[in-house]
Amino acid sequence: MGKYRKYTPETKVRIVLEILRGDKSVAQASRDYQIKDSLLYRWKDEFLEGAKQAIAYGKPTEQKRRADKVAELERLVGKLTMQLEIAKKASHFVKCLPPESEN
Repeated sequence: MGKYRKYTPETKVRIVLEILRGDKSVAQASRDYQIKDSLLYRWKDEFLEGAKQAIAYGKPTEQKRRADKVAELERLVGKLTMQLEIAKKASHFVKCLPPESEN
């Protein structure tokens, strides 16, 4: 039974990029590196899917903008909650006051 070879992520990326850039075909890379072409196709598909997901999540600046917006909204919720509590207490206080006489 053959021993499985392990490849580092860096090696996989280097080989996949050679294929994607057109430096080598899958068949040529398979021969040069003695890796089954089915494995190279799988690495290529995984690489492209990972790239697609990385782009879909947006740029770090977009993430920061969203985080800043969330923080701003959380501050607003806190402020409005405090105002609501003050209004409730004031309403309760006004109800407890004796009615003023008109004289």
